[in-house]
Amino acid sequence: MTETTESGLLRKIVVFLEMIKFSHTVFALPFALAGALLAAGGLPSGQQFFWIVMAMVGARTAAMGMNRLIDAGIDAKNHRTAGRAIPAGLIGKRATLAFIIAATALMLVAAAMLNPLCLKLSPIALFFLVLYSYCKRFTSLAHVVLGICLAAAPIGAWAAIRGSVDTPALILGGAVLFWVAGFDILYALQDLEFDRQAGLHSIPVVLGVEGSLWAARLFHLVMLALLVWLYINLRLEGFFMAGILAAAAMLLYEHRLLRGGNLEKLDAAFFNMNGYISVVILIATAADVMTR
Repeated sequence: MTETTESGLLRKIVVFLEMIKFSHTVFALPFALAGALLAAGGLPSGQQFFWIVMAMVGARTAAMGMNRLIDAGIDAKNHRTAGRAIPAGLIGKRATLAFIIAATALMLVAAAMLNPLCLKLSPIALFFLVLYSYCKRFTSLAHVVLGICLAAAPIGAWAAIRGSVDTPALILGGAVLFWVAGFDILYALQDLEFDRQAGLHSIPVVLGVEGSLWAARLFHLVMLALLVWLYINLRLEGFFMAGILAAAAMLLYEHRLLRGGNLEKLDAAFFNMNGYISVVILIATAADVMTR
């Protein structure tokens, strides 16, 4: 491989990682690690930790790559997304497909290295990852499907440790589902007019701005209720409850930033607050588990 070829490949990798917002892995990865900590009742082995992270990275990379590839035509027509890598011609569809295949392979290898159950569950996860990218074409519940996709993170991590899917894993997965669906409704507000004109489906299209704000609030209340249920189910200690209260405070701040449909602070509400929430829950979980 020549130096020119190497530099070209490196540029494509950088463009691809930026296109899929690789840094946003922080949303789901902490919940996966929290699920692993709870399942193990402490620290998982180094090998388990490594392959859980690899499975998460592979799954999210494949999912976001598929979403960008499948939605390339729609993105090109939307002023907000026309500058994304594929519509802008910064990366080709074939190169994107190659990265998706590589990421999917990483996910499957990681699942196989963890245990047979994880490998058996992988096709289900892949089904929902593909389904999400098409949902906006026929249903307003795309936000819920995205939540299901990310709910697989803690459920899969629990299965990786225990070799089973138990009630606590489903509760934590449910919390992630409603958390993600809630903030995705908020994120979709910025495309409300485009989605209406293009005939696409979303909760903002159905409920409008004010209705969507209330739907997101309801979803986030359900998320907090599920975290409290998990706290009771596993008989967790004060650290985890402190994490729930901190998450509640950040969600309240997030919704205050967007009250009245003011989207000027959407980045702070969407990216900053939700990144902090997932990390806080992980820290609270780790503190709780390690001090018991």
